[in-house]
Amino acid sequence: MTNILFVSETKSFTVTSLSKLLEGEGYNLAHTNYNPSNIEKNYKDTRAVILNAEDYRMEGLVYIKDKIIENEKPVLILGDTNQIQDIEDIMPIQFIKKRFLRPINVKEASEEIHRFLQTDESHLKKKILVVDDSGAVLRNVKGLLEEKYQVILANSGAMAIKYLGINIPDLILLDYEMPVCDGKQVLEMIRTESEFANIPVIFLTNKNDKDSVMSVAALKPEGYLLKSLQPAKLLEAINDFFEKRKWDV
Repeated sequence: MTNILFVSETKSFTVTSLSKLLEGEGYNLAHTNYNPSNIEKNYKDTRAVILNAEDYRMEGLVYIKDKIIENEKPVLILGDTNQIQDIEDIMPIQFIKKRFLRPINVKEASEEIHRFLQTDESHLKKKILVVDDSGAVLRNVKGLLEEKYQVILANSGAMAIKYLGINIPDLILLDYEMPVCDGKQVLEMIRTESEFANIPVIFLTNKNDKDSVMSVAALKPEGYLLKSLQPAKLLEAINDFFEKRKWDV
């Protein structure tokens, strides 16, 4: 049975009616308020989180944000425009999958949630962490890969290491040239931590000269892909990597 966590301070008509419709579709709903300890008790095995933005509490919202980042669950929000914006100011936008504006037609909302959960396969997709200081590169790579893969973006080495502290991707695409902490330094940090050491890393870079390649050879990256590759070729290379890895396991 699919578990949904419904977080709301009050059991309004909308909350109660939507819950009954979803339960009628076969979902198991756990209700909690924005108290962090109550969220923790009910969070286990949650497939998705519904947030009632009308009456959220900041302490609980921040706690939920940390849980969502750690476990990468889809978030669905109920509220008016300003309330939803308040949530979006806290919650990473990539995890917010549905927004339901008041006044809410609970039957339509239930049907839309059901369709989403039936078709969403993000929890089954391979996770790729893309690390690059260029926003344009991050957006382009995400647009290219997100249909088939779950793509997480980091615009610095520090952000990448912080992400690895809470979640392990299936592959890291790493820029070589970045300010403060370059790709070689990031890979060194990854290889020195036992829980990260075996994460495959491919450099996605403009640097493929012999000196750059040799300087990181001992750190055993899976390879190099040039940013100048045609998008179709880049996607093909990533697909080939996972296909080969499937047979090597």
